[in-house]
Order: sequence, then C-alpha cells, then structure tokens
Amino acid sequence: MSDQTSVNPTTNPSQSDPSALEPFAIKDCALIAIATGQKAYSLRELRDRLLIIPPNSLFDHFWGNLLEPRFEEREYNNAFASWARRGLHDDILAERLAMVDPGGFNSLEALRQEVVELVEERLEESQRLQWMLATEPFEFMESQIVVFDTHLRVEQPQQFAKLLPQLSTSSIFYHFIDARRRMVEELDDFRVWLGGFHGQHQNLCDQIAEIDPYFSSLTELRRILTQIFQNYFSLVKP
Repeated sequence: MSDQTSVNPTTNPSQSDPSALEPFAIKDCALIAIATGQKAYSLRELRDRLLIIPPNSLFDHFWGNLLEPRFEEREYNNAFASWARRGLHDDILAERLAMVDPGGFNSLEALRQEVVELVEERLEESQRLQWMLATEPFEFMESQIVVFDTHLRVEQPQQFAKLLPQLSTSSIFYHFIDARRRMVEELDDFRVWLGGFHGQHQNLCDQIAEIDPYFSSLTELRRILTQIFQNYFSLVKP
C-alpha cells in the first residue's frame, strides 16, 4: 500500500503523565486498487517481478484481500498461492505459499525473500514449470489507503471493552494490521497507545501481541480483541 490521507492518531503528548495522553482516535479506511503495470505469465516471470515490485505491492497481495467481501471461505489467504493454484494448476507451490505467514517476518523485504526462495525452489524441482505459461497472468497491484475520522475517541483503555464490538472491520484493519506498516515499532495502534500508560497494562499488551491476524477474518479478529479487552477489564479492579 502506498499513500494515506491522515496522520498517526496515537501520538503520546506526555511521557510522564498517562492522564495527559491524547485520546485514541478511532479511524476507518477504504482501499483503492492501483495497477502497477507489472504482470507475470509464467513462474519465471513471477520470480523476476517479485524482485522489483514495490514493497507496498507485496503488502497488498498478502493483507489487502482481508478487506474484500467474503461470501465463502477462501481456499488460500494470499494472492500468490491463489494464482499458483488457479493460473499454474500447481498444488504443491500453492500449498507452500499458503503456509507463509507475513506476520512472522520483521520486514517486507524479508517476506519478499521468502516468497522468492519458495518460487525458485519450485522452479528447480519442476522442469514443466520452467517453460509453462499460466492460464491467466498474475497482475501486481498496489492499494492507496484512504482514511476517515469516525470522531469516536477513547479516553481510557476499559472503554474498548464496549466499543470494539461496534467498530467496522475496516477500522480493525486500519488499527490492527495497517498500523504495523505505519509504525516504526511495527506494532498495532492499540499497543502503541497502551504503552503510554507506562506498563500499567503490560499484561493486556502481551495478550494482544499473541494474536496472529493473518489466518483469521477481520470479523474474527474483532471478536478476539473484544474478548481480550472484556476479560482483562473484568479482572482488573477499578
């Protein structure tokens, strides 16, 4: 993904007084798809394009489809695995690519290297894939994220226990997934903001850190976050 229209809402104005922390500003978002002009008609071409595409394109093909409407369960979570199955009809590569969890890499460049290595490994294994053309090309896309202010503000962490179930799935995407690309710390917005309370909610942050967002729908992520906040604050004394 490339540009966005708003700034990070989780700036901490005070490093000494948590009560002076800026409220958490709830944002919503939408994605606008943009063609990069890069296409791959074979697995070799996919490997070559993977080496030069912008990092945001890689992000989009792993994470962007979470915001697309789901009328049925997807067989594969990322566009590369789907194309390996649909365009190349290669179940082996499709399964290997489907197992790649982008949340397990500390940078998009590390993720890129993993995908390239899997593709090169499969090319070495199969003579057929070295010359075969796909039945449909892989089109590399990027997305521009457009951000909206919902005007909802959270003053205290316990408010999330009631507010989270009401948030749109695109808000969950913006604050829990896209934030990891925006933040230098590569953390979600919730943990960044909670960090301004100087360890007071470290256990809550640890529980949020354990969530793997990649193999869940945004609806399921919202449910998991809601449960964590509700359970945490039902145990915390006022």
